[in-house]
Amino acid sequence: MAVLYKRWDEPRSLFGDVMMVGFVLMQCLDGVFTYLGVGIWGPTIEANPLISSAMAAGGLVAGIGGAKAVAISLGILLHLRRVHNMVALLTGIYFTAAILPWTALLLINWQP
Repeated sequence: MAVLYKRWDEPRSLFGDVMMVGFVLMQCLDGVFTYLGVGIWGPTIEANPLISSAMAAGGLVAGIGGAKAVAISLGILLHLRRVHNMVALLTGIYFTAAILPWTALLLINWQP
């Protein structure tokens, strides 16, 4: 666990900054792909029950936007705490568990 935690007073790191940009990019892409997927196939396409509930309670844009705002805020908190390895791990998880499946689903069903 010591590898995932760093002290507040350590200097900024390029690795941490790059991982934070990647994390925000993954969140934005997931939001856009979710919006497109729900627009094409309906709200049942969303597999995450938290996002589905947020969309049901606040509407499509507010639900997705609010969920992504919370996720990005928590990622920024990790970045400010200098827990860059965790941000990198979450970025990789989002890429493999959200971005790749959405991309495959959208490309397979894309009709010009």
